[in-house]
Amino acid sequence: MPNSADVLWFKTQFQASIEPRLVGLPFTVDFITAIACQETGHVWSVLRSKRMTTKQVLALCVGDTLDADKGRSAFPKTKSDLLAVPGGAQMFDLAHQALVDMAVHIPGFAAVAKKPNKFCHGFGLFQRDLQFFKTDPDYFLQRRYEHFDDTLDMCLGELKRGLKKLGFQGRSELTTLELCAVAIAYNTGGFNPKKGLQQGHFDGKQFYGQKIFDFIQLAQTVALPGNAPQLAAPAMGLAMMPAPSPVVALGDFFRVDTREGMLRVRSEPKISDPEQANVIGHLPDGHPVRAVTKKAEGGFREVETSLAGALLHGFVSQKFLVAASDVADIPVVAPADSLPGSGVVAVSMPRKPGRITRRTDPAGAHSLNESGQPTRQGASPDELRVELAAIIKWLAVDNPAHKRYQPRDGLTFCNIYCHDYCHLAGAYLPRVWWTSKAAIALAKGQTVEPLIGETIFEVRANDLFRWLREFGPDFGWRQTGTLSKLQQAANQGGIGLIVARRKEDGKSGHIVAVVPETPEFSARRDAAGEVTSPLQSQAGASNFRYGNGKPNWWNGEQFAESAFWVHA
Repeated sequence: MPNSADVLWFKTQFQASIEPRLVGLPFTVDFITAIACQETGHVWSVLRSKRMTTKQVLALCVGDTLDADKGRSAFPKTKSDLLAVPGGAQMFDLAHQALVDMAVHIPGFAAVAKKPNKFCHGFGLFQRDLQFFKTDPDYFLQRRYEHFDDTLDMCLGELKRGLKKLGFQGRSELTTLELCAVAIAYNTGGFNPKKGLQQGHFDGKQFYGQKIFDFIQLAQTVALPGNAPQLAAPAMGLAMMPAPSPVVALGDFFRVDTREGMLRVRSEPKISDPEQANVIGHLPDGHPVRAVTKKAEGGFREVETSLAGALLHGFVSQKFLVAASDVADIPVVAPADSLPGSGVVAVSMPRKPGRITRRTDPAGAHSLNESGQPTRQGASPDELRVELAAIIKWLAVDNPAHKRYQPRDGLTFCNIYCHDYCHLAGAYLPRVWWTSKAAIALAKGQTVEPLIGETIFEVRANDLFRWLREFGPDFGWRQTGTLSKLQQAANQGGIGLIVARRKEDGKSGHIVAVVPETPEFSARRDAAGEVTSPLQSQAGASNFRYGNGKPNWWNGEQFAESAFWVHA
């Protein structure tokens, strides 16, 4: 798989040729780089290190040797299909020799290259398929695919058809997910929003769309000398997270003024039935918002704001807004890159020397410390996803032998499961936390010993809701505003949480982990492709490693408020 050094080579060789060809198109150099990485990166990333010229590398960018017996359905399915059309014999000789020449340098193709009837079906850096030989034989026979401008022309032509198919023609800019949709259409001829990125060729681990997303983000971390990359590459064991979205509304500024409780932000300008069903966020009293529209309609004003890093765009009751002429901007909270080294610092339950806390033990205040615990240390999204899957498998929340998570005596342990998941993944989510008195002392610079019942207490789901809001950003957490963003963060190997606080403090809130989609398990999406039920993993009244849960459960009438959180 191409890495950042390979991407830098590609941009060094071709960015100057790509940029003028993208004028008037919503494509980016990073997107074109991602297509090249996916189509032939396994070839040119090897060849570039062999002191070959760029011309030699381009000539050897060929591949795809699958025939009908391996699932190919397009022309030519077999050698005989190719030989049966005009120029087919010449094309076969060229395609077979191209395979032989490439396989000298790419060991994975050596065995198939020895078979006399095998030949390549894909040609050029962006892999034009041989199914087009019938209508454009000269592209192949004249080896125009060996010239970068020609193979780029072919790629852009196919991508433009994808734009038209998806209704994106005329757009000047596309989101990363929209670019991936175009790439999927480029690969398959169509795109189904309900499937998200799990579309296109499946290699046994990932789909084409998922790989394109990963490669776009990789490309965004690499820039030519003298330029700043769009994204900063994360440290080992951390996922690549986009920066929090800023408020873009241009209307008047207001402040929330309820004098009662939190102000609900709704997805539509009306109170739903049940009342919580269309709530997408809760704003604290005094929080600034910016109007999208000049006037309220039906008592609701469309607004935007940022809350703990989450962009919220929705409708709020006008009667709970007051003009705020002193507000000139709405700040966007960004999570800290490292844990606090002083003041109110991370704390865990002290343990006696030699004590081991196991999954098979009843739930308690200590964190797990079994030997052989899996961790998250990968350097790529794929490695991080594999590691998170290994953590879920190891925790085995649904295993009756793992008493730590099994409900008993009316108690459930969603908070402990999420703590363990985050703990193994290297994201701090407290199992115990400082008392108010201890936190005040720490903030003054005093030394405080963690003593259960004296200076620290066990954290429940309701406590975690409050902790994330008050301390989360200092420990690497931030809110996100939509389920689609939440799921995508998890899909990149990050940590996602949904937390809901009960109206009655004596009753349990709920917290679940939102986890990376797999070939077997996925989020639910609507017809527009927006996530409606993310892929979740939980302990609770029912325990499951992967599931979608009850739709919109976090907006249940038993909960006072809810939020979505992400951690790199």
